[in-house]
Amino acid sequence: MTKDALKSVAASIRSLSIDAVETANSGHPGLPMGLAELGALIYGDMLKHNPKAPDWVDRDRFILSAGHGSMLLYSLLYLCGYGLSLEDIKSFRQVGSPAAGHPEHGFAAGIETTTGPLGQGLTNAVGFAIAETMLAARFNTDQHRVIDHYTYVIASDGDLMEGITAEASSLAGHLGLGKLIVFYDSNDISLDGSTSMSFTEDVLMRYRAYEWQTLETSAYDADTILDCVKQAQAETGKPTIIKVRSIIGKGAPTKAGSAKSHGSALGGEEAAGAKKALGIPTDQPFWVDPAAEAYFKEKQKEWSGAYEKWQKTFDEWSAKNPELKKEWDLFFADKPVNLEAAALPSYHKGDKVATRKASGAALQAIAKVVPNLVGGAADLATSNNTAMPDYPDFSRTERRGRTLHFGVREHAMGGILSGMSLHGGLRPFGATFLVFSDYLRPAIRLASIMKLPNIYIMTHDSIYLGEDGTTHQPVEQINSLRLIPGFELLRPGDAEETTSAWLMAMRRTDGPTMLVLTRQGLPVYEKDDSDWQNTITKGAYIVRDCSGTPDVVVVAAGSEVSLALAALDTARDKKIRVVSMISRNRFVAQDQGFRDRILPRGVRTVVVEAGVTSGWEGIASTPDDIMGINRFGESGKAAEVAESFGFTAANLAKLINR
Repeated sequence: MTKDALKSVAASIRSLSIDAVETANSGHPGLPMGLAELGALIYGDMLKHNPKAPDWVDRDRFILSAGHGSMLLYSLLYLCGYGLSLEDIKSFRQVGSPAAGHPEHGFAAGIETTTGPLGQGLTNAVGFAIAETMLAARFNTDQHRVIDHYTYVIASDGDLMEGITAEASSLAGHLGLGKLIVFYDSNDISLDGSTSMSFTEDVLMRYRAYEWQTLETSAYDADTILDCVKQAQAETGKPTIIKVRSIIGKGAPTKAGSAKSHGSALGGEEAAGAKKALGIPTDQPFWVDPAAEAYFKEKQKEWSGAYEKWQKTFDEWSAKNPELKKEWDLFFADKPVNLEAAALPSYHKGDKVATRKASGAALQAIAKVVPNLVGGAADLATSNNTAMPDYPDFSRTERRGRTLHFGVREHAMGGILSGMSLHGGLRPFGATFLVFSDYLRPAIRLASIMKLPNIYIMTHDSIYLGEDGTTHQPVEQINSLRLIPGFELLRPGDAEETTSAWLMAMRRTDGPTMLVLTRQGLPVYEKDDSDWQNTITKGAYIVRDCSGTPDVVVVAAGSEVSLALAALDTARDKKIRVVSMISRNRFVAQDQGFRDRILPRGVRTVVVEAGVTSGWEGIASTPDDIMGINRFGESGKAAEVAESFGFTAANLAKLINR
């Protein structure tokens, strides 16, 4: 990029960003004004991409972790020809606009992930880099490299204050993710003012301790920036962070370098003064330098040429490696195509199996026929039963591994899984204890917003985990997770249902799924519904039925299905139906006819679940018909803890008979 081209593109970015924020009277003009040159260099000189083929598998990825500076990204997507229009930019932050307040994955081509909650984007980027490394090891040959790309990030001071980035960066350094390059926008300003109020650490020293290469330059020294990128690309054994010293709101007469340009419009007078200082016409709103348009129009030829060259390489690779190509098609299929071939575990009535162990058995069987199923646990693989011993572990020296060791980094694990999903080609899962889902909940929420098919394995699901006590016994987590829109929580009641839960999770492609599993053994029970394996996919089915219309329906989830069945032995002479509700949200979404067949209208419905009662009011006949736990647990043997809470078959029978 020539100096003249750089100047014209940077001026255009600043023009569009100032006017979009002024028109909306809302937004963050400071970052795009401060990093306009860096953005121009990334899209003009660094990225291997093709706006006409935005889903190109081997494109470089760019993640704006500092998502509040979204106009930097939108301006570049418009200038490069990704399909975002000038009208879209003029409607910045308005209802229905693809130019939302923060970048939203799926709203416009070229937005790789949803960012805004600080730290999440950089953490996603670690997932992107892991995915690239895994796939490269799987598919590249000595003659052809079909996966060979970088992940670039812009992160802010705020991103690097967040704990999630510490977790993710530590793991990235440990794994030696050499194709991850982070630009650290160091402008010493956060929303409340100078970062000196709360953030005085030596960031680069910290990253050196994480085993990263660290470099430093000015945001306005193009030659040095490009030289730093060359150094980053040459260092294949470490990720690189490049500290870029910038001036937030550069060009604004009185607000440059201050928090006043961070999170609100400049104001008419300041905006006009900034344009004048930056050489932008003050009488042409949303002005774009014709030289910038001409520059990117010319770049289209280069981008198309690079894409066509890769496509030729891919075609040659496909012809010479037909078995690898078949595997590639499996990896990049919209949904798993071999599930029916899995030799799934079988059980007999009366077998006593913890659902976490049944989950591990199902995982092993599915992994054999779904080769892109990868994942791991936050230092709990032996407890979560998520290790895959038939395959090597993923590490800095073994890139073909399928088991990831996230360490005690639940929050980062959640964000990394999303980056792996977004990259494409892999189906990731992550695991920990259910109570620690609170640590990764922000990442789960974003995965739900983006409709990513992540799978979360959460074990030790209730007070029945026993001696670890109050801190480890989840009571509120299950129902709080059910509140997340688009999120699927499956709580199977026995080993057979656990296998079905895995199949339900694998077949779901429009959002994340969580399997909630027991530490304690549960009996495999007889199912009166002969077609239960199909019925369960609607969220609930009849485990035990009675003749005619029941007097009471008992709805249970997870381990409490066994409790409900045990209560039948001590209930009075009533006609009782027991229903296993593996997914309350999925059941509620069914048509009224199906719901009425499971829960007949006018029939008293009792609910039992070892957790808070909130959320079950729409299923139970009355609040008094819910048997739950509305306080924290306590330490002790599982059976004794349950009895102390009144969670016994006898007490449930009393509720049924009331």
